[in-house]
Amino acid sequence: MMMSGGRNPFMGKYKVGFTSDGKIEALDIKLYANAGWSVDMSAAIMDRALFHVDNAYFIPNISAKGFICKTNIATNTAFRGFGGPQSMLICETWIDRMAKELNLSPNQVRRKNMYTVGQSTHYNQTLKDHDATIIRCWDKVIELSDFDNRLKEIEEWNKKHLYRKRGIACIPTKYGLSFTIKMLNQASALVHIYSDGTVLVSHGGTEMGQGLHTKMIQVAATALNIPTDRIYIAETATDKVANASPTAASVQSDLNGGAVLNACNILNERLAPFKKDNPNATFKEIVNKAYREQTNLSANGHYAREDVGYDFKTRSGKPFAYFVNGAACAEVEIDALTGDHQILRTDIVMDLGRSLSPAIDIGQIEGAFTQGFGWCTIEEVVYLNNGLLHSRGPGTYKIPGFQDIPLDMRVHLLKDASNPTTIYSSKGVGEPPLFLGTSVFFALREAIQAYRKEHGKEGWFPLNSPATCEKIRMACEDTLTKQFSPSARGEPP
Repeated sequence: MMMSGGRNPFMGKYKVGFTSDGKIEALDIKLYANAGWSVDMSAAIMDRALFHVDNAYFIPNISAKGFICKTNIATNTAFRGFGGPQSMLICETWIDRMAKELNLSPNQVRRKNMYTVGQSTHYNQTLKDHDATIIRCWDKVIELSDFDNRLKEIEEWNKKHLYRKRGIACIPTKYGLSFTIKMLNQASALVHIYSDGTVLVSHGGTEMGQGLHTKMIQVAATALNIPTDRIYIAETATDKVANASPTAASVQSDLNGGAVLNACNILNERLAPFKKDNPNATFKEIVNKAYREQTNLSANGHYAREDVGYDFKTRSGKPFAYFVNGAACAEVEIDALTGDHQILRTDIVMDLGRSLSPAIDIGQIEGAFTQGFGWCTIEEVVYLNNGLLHSRGPGTYKIPGFQDIPLDMRVHLLKDASNPTTIYSSKGVGEPPLFLGTSVFFALREAIQAYRKEHGKEGWFPLNSPATCEKIRMACEDTLTKQFSPSARGEPP
């Protein structure tokens, strides 16, 4: 941990223009990323952060600038989300502050400003039908979570408990998928059909527990119309598939799946005459017939996204192939005396188009959400003034465990959704759900606000991520916290 860098910490400075009824008119924002002692991936991370300063909201006028800061710590680098979550958390913070200033419900302000079909982002990409499903996800999570009734119950519960408070919050996400470097949006695959009817698939993606191999088997099985137990995967190797792009950006199912499908389609074309002559024959019999007729039963497939690419100088092009949308509702309970908290329930709705593998995708959503709330609540990175990492082990750096996950977690995939631009109308899932973990952060804010209100503290208050137990305790201002300086309470100087 001392030698390797972490996720880039971000600071945001913003000015927001809005109407009295909560409509956002303009945003002027500056993002500052702590790169460490060298640039590494920080420039590309800042690119994606600038692309996501709007999160899920249409803002007619935006000025966004990014600054990469050199410091005396180990070089920070790419992590799941690649700068998007940091930028989006800043966005949701000023949205929350805006709602408090107007004395409006944060939910009301958020929904009023969400993207709809035909609107364009600040980088001039127009949202199509399959991109602009955020309102559907939002309305569904409000319905499934029974938000309005639970909010009333929480308000009554808080009145009866002096030092324990509950809060509930909903947060949306709109995450663009693709490598922003055009040449990386390609993949190749090699598919062999053997005379016994089995199939071997080689592709360029790395299996790291995310279920990529399983999805590629499913793609091949569907394309060749055979059972999955007849298909085998060869571990990724450059002597089988050369020039593979990094397994990143949440698009490996799209790219490698497209390559596998292309190879299978080539093989289907070669097998088509034999199927026509023997319509009732099994796959093995058709393959044997093709082999006896000296047919090539190996195929190299290739897939490329030629419509993706962006020029920062002219602000033209299409940086993302499509957008993944989702929304989450989290309910938490805090102990105002210790700052400890528990996630009571989480509801998540994600638009993944027609999922290639719902079981795998739901697992990815659960894992990403857990990683996301860990990032913004308990995983605090602490450096000494000389750049030495203090939180360099499990004693000082906490990641989510069994006792930290929600007591009740419900994940739903949006129905009747599609994505005509990708393999079998699916959408990528790796990174987009991570930001939904910040629903816990904003639910903590609501719980803290309930305690502060009882102690005469109204309005918006600063709470920097991660919302550790120390920060929660000091934000719950009372006679005890008044003994400490404003800086110890997390207030700006």
